Amino acid sequence: MFVWCGMLFLLGIAAFLDTIFNYGNIFRQINSAMFMLISLGLLVRTTVKMKARKLEMSEQKVANLEMKLQNMETLEEVNPSDY
Repeated sequence: MFVWCGMLFLLGIAAFLDTIFNYGNIFRQINSAMFMLISLGLLVRTTVKMKARKLEMSEQKVANLEMKLQNMETLEEVNPSDY
């Protein structure tokens, strides 16, 4: 993701130089297309990472609940409530 952000920064510099020095119409089209594709890639990667983080947190919660359940079952075996 750092590489993609670096590429976006370089494309931004190129766009700035293009507006100052007026390199040409072809460069603007290529620059805008590259900027759009890299932005789309960043968006997709960020979304995938957010979903993976959510899944990881859910797995941790399930493991925590399983551990609590196991502790409760162990306590019930040690102290039966047959009063």
